Amino acid sequence: MAIEIKAPTFPESVADGTVATWHKKPGEAVKRDELIVDIETDKVVIEVLAEADGVLAEIIKNEGDTVLSNELLGKLSEGGAAAAAPAAAPPAAAAPAQAAAPAAAGDDAILSPAARKLAEENGIDPNSIAGTGKGGRVTKEDVVAAVEAKKNAPAAAAKPAAAPAAAAAVVATGDRTEKRVPMTRLRAKIAERLVEAQSSMAMLTTFNEVDMTEVMALRSKYKDLFEKSHNGVRLGFMSFFVKAATEALKRFPAVNASIDGNDIVYHGYADIGVAVSSDRGLVVPVLRNAEQMSLAEIESGIATFGKKAKDGKLSIEEMTGGTFTITNGGTFGSMMSTPIVNPPQAAILGMHNIIQRPMAINGQVVIRPMMYLALSYDHRLIDGKEAVTFLVTIKNLLEDPARLLLEI
Repeated sequence: MAIEIKAPTFPESVADGTVATWHKKPGEAVKRDELIVDIETDKVVIEVLAEADGVLAEIIKNEGDTVLSNELLGKLSEGGAAAAAPAAAPPAAAAPAQAAAPAAAGDDAILSPAARKLAEENGIDPNSIAGTGKGGRVTKEDVVAAVEAKKNAPAAAAKPAAAPAAAAAVVATGDRTEKRVPMTRLRAKIAERLVEAQSSMAMLTTFNEVDMTEVMALRSKYKDLFEKSHNGVRLGFMSFFVKAATEALKRFPAVNASIDGNDIVYHGYADIGVAVSSDRGLVVPVLRNAEQMSLAEIESGIATFGKKAKDGKLSIEEMTGGTFTITNGGTFGSMMSTPIVNPPQAAILGMHNIIQRPMAINGQVVIRPMMYLALSYDHRLIDGKEAVTFLVTIKNLLEDPARLLLEI
């Protein structure tokens, strides 16, 4: 019985995907719930699992092909035996009578899917191979033997060596080299959205600085007890910024709003996107209803997102939506930057490196841990006064963390 392998149903925010990697080849055995193929979207990589035990019978969409929701990717033969490993097939050397009967001229050789793919990959004509399988079927072992024979033939050895050079991504001119690789779908989408943001909104950035003395003292004093009380969850700086942002968003609802056509949508909740770095690029999973979360819940959520991003396990649902974003370039040493707003959001907060700097406090020069803050915002929706006051509110809440508890 053939089972169709289909692409998952993409949400409305994802138009299509790209076949990233087939983890099985035609003819290979597959176990139920085993990973068969990865689909890369502009947000995440989606894993497609086998619905039943069987054999991968056919690949319809190859790596690099674009696929739509529920589009057919391939077919699985339920309960079939892997054609790539025939237990009863004798070796070619042990069956000279069968080896002497290659396919007749003009006839197509009978191949297993695995044998056909291997032959195509190595540029071997299947009709030139003597099949040792049942009924003259060309097995994978037959193709392997033909590949080895081809490698050992001096005249043919040059052809396989020349083939990779034509498709090579590295070009060398003397001691200067260039490497050309296709842009990933995620990187392409990031580029598209950044250009869209700068061309479709009136984006400005306002800056301020925050004295991190009180937050750092609070964290230093309670971090061990915090971790012990919350089952290993570590107390970082991001949770303080998320809490300060959600409190400021309550006071300045326009910063938490978005534009939809000619309408302004004011959100009665704070879904905070937290930028996380991964091997595939920057991703922004969303903390839902962050205004209702404790510091421990925020830190736990961020830690989970970080691990999932590293393992490529973030789901589309975790990446969709968001009413406000926080990004922390300080983890990489950035001292100052102008973050770009993620449409349709209206603003983004940029954190930076904490630097010990001399500051004038009550007429005295003292050394304080200072961080520059940046708020990029859509001036179509947010006035300059609102943006500046919003950022000052975050600064005041962080410099006196008791305000976060008292909501003052």
